Amino acid sequence: MTKELVITGMGAVTPVGIGMEAYWSGLLSGESAIREIEGLDHSVIPIHHAAQVRGLNPKDYLPTRLVMDLEPYMQYAYIAALEALEDSGLPDGGERTGLVMGTALHGVDIIARTQETFDKKGRGANPKLLTKSMGNITAAHLSIERGFRGPSMTVSTACSSGGDAITLAALLLSSGMADAMLVLAGEAAICPSVIQSLYKTGALSKEGESRPFDAGRSGFVMGEGGGALVLETRAHAEARGARIRAGLLGYANNSDAYHPVTPSPDGKGAAECIRLALARADLSPESVDYINAHGTATHLGDIAEAAAIHEVFGSRDVAVSSTKGATGHMMGAGGITEVIACVKAIETGLIPPCTGFETADEECRLNLITSDNRRDVRVALSNAMGFGGQNSCVIVGRTED
Repeated sequence: MTKELVITGMGAVTPVGIGMEAYWSGLLSGESAIREIEGLDHSVIPIHHAAQVRGLNPKDYLPTRLVMDLEPYMQYAYIAALEALEDSGLPDGGERTGLVMGTALHGVDIIARTQETFDKKGRGANPKLLTKSMGNITAAHLSIERGFRGPSMTVSTACSSGGDAITLAALLLSSGMADAMLVLAGEAAICPSVIQSLYKTGALSKEGESRPFDAGRSGFVMGEGGGALVLETRAHAEARGARIRAGLLGYANNSDAYHPVTPSPDGKGAAECIRLALARADLSPESVDYINAHGTATHLGDIAEAAAIHEVFGSRDVAVSSTKGATGHMMGAGGITEVIACVKAIETGLIPPCTGFETADEECRLNLITSDNRRDVRVALSNAMGFGGQNSCVIVGRTED
């Protein structure tokens, strides 16, 4: 069953800005939010820079009870979801409104902190440990608060979690199981154990710089935050008089089937995922005006994605940028916030610059936008990829009134 799907609401909590418009302004500024890590003992972590959410007082958005019940990754997703709901005007309640939550690492930080306290004191766990660490509980709180009684699912597919959450929500809408879906994602895993593990894999930038597709790139920089979208069938959105921001034209997920942490070097899996999304959208590669690349600034990852883009788009000089030079790698949340950047590019005719890029890499020859970023963007594509060989692709486009 195929139904026309649309985006009617968006929300964001990011290192470059809190709120959708602040996030967008932060991206367009070309400034990076990467700074020295606050709140951690630098003597126990091998790298000292990340892109953290700063200046957020959760009590400005949430009642004290919820602030106490939600870990930071949950707060980021929840606050973004509140903005998306307000933006869409979607009413509370209903058996035909559902939720999909995306998160790569959910409660890893609170689990690590609890275990550390237990090892030192022989105690430390509290009754809310599980509900603060389980990935689905953010959506559960929203369901309870807003009375959404439709399908409720959680996606954890590494750094493609946000993109895959959009895909799952779209499939639920297309199947007829819901008329509207709130899609949200959150990540806050800048903690010693995760930093040390990623550092030992060689994935993190030792210099604390995120330089996607640059010849001098040395790895990604961790980020955190939350994003949310309201998706609806076009019929449902029009029936309630909702403003339609963009159409959700295509979406796909697949796997490299290659390696747990290394992408397939030829980019074949990612290329096929893009093709699947284009096919679902009934679009040719020539229809795409902008690609928001996954572009994490790892050596092998950027080469593989560039190869995938070349395989699908050939010699066509489609505009490309990665926003991770500004936001850091927001992991599961990035798949949603980067789709928001695509929608804003369609709305404004501005492409967010590839912050951090300076010197071209012969193995990553792409039309990377760093300045002169005004374009007529009618169709935009967002890639998200993750450990395990996960590939996600989401395509959004301008819709006529």
